[in-house]
Amino acid sequence: MLEALGLSATDESVYLTMIAHPTLDVAGLAARLHIGQSQVHHALDALAGLALIRLDGPGGVARAVRPQTGLAALLTKVEADIAVRQRQIETVRTTIADLAMTHEQQEVVIRLEGIEAVRERLAELARTATTECLSFTPGGAQPADTLQSEAPLNAAALERTVRIRNVYQDSFRNDPATLAHARRMAALGSESRTAPTLPMRLVIVDRSIALTPIDPRQPRLGALELRSPGIVAGLLALFEQVWQQGTPFGHRPGTPSTTPGAQERALLRLFAAGHTDESAARQLGVSARSVQRLMNALTDRLQANSRFQAGVEAARRGWI
Repeated sequence: MLEALGLSATDESVYLTMIAHPTLDVAGLAARLHIGQSQVHHALDALAGLALIRLDGPGGVARAVRPQTGLAALLTKVEADIAVRQRQIETVRTTIADLAMTHEQQEVVIRLEGIEAVRERLAELARTATTECLSFTPGGAQPADTLQSEAPLNAAALERTVRIRNVYQDSFRNDPATLAHARRMAALGSESRTAPTLPMRLVIVDRSIALTPIDPRQPRLGALELRSPGIVAGLLALFEQVWQQGTPFGHRPGTPSTTPGAQERALLRLFAAGHTDESAARQLGVSARSVQRLMNALTDRLQANSRFQAGVEAARRGWI
């Protein structure tokens, strides 16, 4: 009945039982619903993420929020999300129409098939760039052949006083080769920042040409070279937004003993949005084991006994 609001059948059963029997604890809920206590804990985590339960009293007892308050607010959010999604669809529809129109006008969209074609075109653009090169580098370790091909081109561009700004994903710090490459470029004058997540791989040259993957999930398939002023302006705005929020290379965001870093905040937000370990790992560009290690460390720092309690405490401290 409540699946449209993001609740599973177990989540719904736990929530309705908590409303009908507000004094039941985890063991009582498990016994009444004939399910395991671990399932109850998972349901409580999900309900907390949807703001359908709260902690009452000094002992932090979980209580169900009244349906007329919790479900109504959740329904309003779902309706708002649908409205946002509809606007996004209309924007995509407009973009598709723009792409279709501009494709008919002197090839303002060029399809580059395969990674070698992309590298050749990037080499040409690096040699002819006059003012600025901007890029997103998602993921962690970068292929060795990519680093080898890009290093001399970037160095030559920097010698011509072309400004180079790049945003890496935080997870690149775990790969020595990529980290060493970033340090070499920084020594030559390249500017770099890091962010917990990046929307896609992106290169923008002289604020007039942009390259994006044909398929963001498989960047080696090739890229689209975009020259439409409207599309490039939108990608520029996206880059500047991520750049402003990024952490300058050489700095570590946050200190483990005090506040969380950007990657940890991103992880907390992903779990609050209902992501699994695996999907959070994909978003952050790290392994599922790294996600588990990060979350275990956060739980310890927050002195929590479960992810649900960690989420509540993180929210109380203003971390999310």
